[in-house]
Amino acid sequence: MSQREWIEKDFYKELGVSSGASADEIKKAYRKLARDLHPDANPGDAKAEERFKSVSEAHAVLSDPAKRKEYDEARRLFASGGFGQGGGGFNPGAGGFGQGGFDINDLFGGGGAAAGDGGLGDIFGGLFNRGAGGGGATRTTNRPRRGSDVETETTLEFREATLGVTVPLRLTSPSPCTTCHGSGAKPGTSPRVCPRCNGTGIVSRNQGAFGFSEPCDDCRGTGSIIDSPCEVCHGNGVTNRTRTITVRVPAGVSDGQKIRLAGQGEAGLRGAPSGDLFVTVRVRPDKVFGRNGDDLTLVVPVSYGELVLGTTVSVPTLEGRVGVKIPAGTADGRILRVRGRGVPKRAGGAGDLLVTVKVAVPQKLDDPATEALKTYLEAEKASGFDPRAGWAGA
Repeated sequence: MSQREWIEKDFYKELGVSSGASADEIKKAYRKLARDLHPDANPGDAKAEERFKSVSEAHAVLSDPAKRKEYDEARRLFASGGFGQGGGGFNPGAGGFGQGGFDINDLFGGGGAAAGDGGLGDIFGGLFNRGAGGGGATRTTNRPRRGSDVETETTLEFREATLGVTVPLRLTSPSPCTTCHGSGAKPGTSPRVCPRCNGTGIVSRNQGAFGFSEPCDDCRGTGSIIDSPCEVCHGNGVTNRTRTITVRVPAGVSDGQKIRLAGQGEAGLRGAPSGDLFVTVRVRPDKVFGRNGDDLTLVVPVSYGELVLGTTVSVPTLEGRVGVKIPAGTADGRILRVRGRGVPKRAGGAGDLLVTVKVAVPQKLDDPATEALKTYLEAEKASGFDPRAGWAGA
């Protein structure tokens, strides 16, 4: 794909969102489309696979605030004729475009992300070369294009997430061609420097006081020509394949947290670096434990007599059981802290286990227990204890 084709693509339309869509709207639209179009869900469907790649490409640009801003600016300039002939789009005296005062250096690599990561600074670098002969300083624009980042999800059990686990992930995404090792050339051959642009990927033409540069048609802006393309990837250096990778999820990961795996994303074109893989972890709720930061929470049922007289109860932990002492006269709902028995911390150590005692009221008592309870209530009144003493509703 040439740079012009890339700019003329409507990534918003690919995702089915408006140009003013929020980051959350873009993410939601991408997830739905990626789930529906994923090759695993559409085996043998070439159209679905192509749409999946297009949607992934659109998301890679629009989900990155810097790339999205550059993309929007470039499309605005093309739409308004900012790069065309006449129309007042380019004002050399003001150093900007139109009335907005847009700084050309921001878009064409004068600083920021565009200058170093193969973004629009590479695509449009050297577009305006001062001088009638277009003999200004030239720059190489055919830097290898880094692969897009890839997102996926994995679901873990509560204890797996808190203690850490290693899980296999099956991914279908563009990866380096194993036949040509990403070069795009048939094994035993190599790409050659484009003779028309001398490897720069751009050609210049004169127009008035300026020399304009545009992508070279012979090499499609890459700076090199492949005479014998790889028969597997057809010269792209990338093939869509399914692979299984092993991911180690660290202890203490929380629901919704992302894990970044450098270089495990979509392959770059013709041997360029691969993007990253971001794995979003979903954690299933546990029947016993809850979580509050690095602390585990647990509710243990006790009898009224155990709270009054005090006792020691055995409660579960992530790796076994521990005895918790309930002091005499403990109130219902009190939280008892067991230090160091919570979620492991990245810096070492662990949070605490917070045990809430909750009175379990018997639904039915036999005659001896009923008589004993009546005797207790009479003794309680005789001792002067009033559970509603000082209560506002008394």
